[in-house]
Amino acid sequence: MDHLTPVVLLAMNTGMRRGELLSLEWADIDLGAKIITVQARKAKSGKQRHIPQNAEALGVVTKWRQQSEGVGQVFKPQDVKKGWDALLTTAKITGFRFQDLRHHFASKLVMAGVDLNTVRELLGHSDITMTLRYAHLGPEHLAAAVEKLAA
Repeated sequence: MDHLTPVVLLAMNTGMRRGELLSLEWADIDLGAKIITVQARKAKSGKQRHIPQNAEALGVVTKWRQQSEGVGQVFKPQDVKKGWDALLTTAKITGFRFQDLRHHFASKLVMAGVDLNTVRELLGHSDITMTLRYAHLGPEHLAAAVEKLAA
């Protein structure tokens, strides 16, 4: 059973920190409401937050629940850590951290037109300054922005 794909896809579609994902319990996931709750005691900010699941995240969680026990912890931290390191080694990828999946999440949202305050809330940042560090815009997005002046 592939233990890495579900956690990576969930990270890319929720922006959750690795620690939040690895401490996630099935009780924190409401499939009906399509919400993942990050408990205050497990959040870096110390504050509880609710993260909506998009279609891909919901599909990943639903399928993973069918393949796993569906009780207790969602992911086994030791499997994810070993798998992540092995994946990067096998693919000969250097300088890429799990944290970069959070940056990807924030950047994709901003490039899709989501306002920074909403991205800040989804990431669980208390200050917009930190969110700005995550929300990198691609060159094509910047070019499209200035092209709007000519339209």
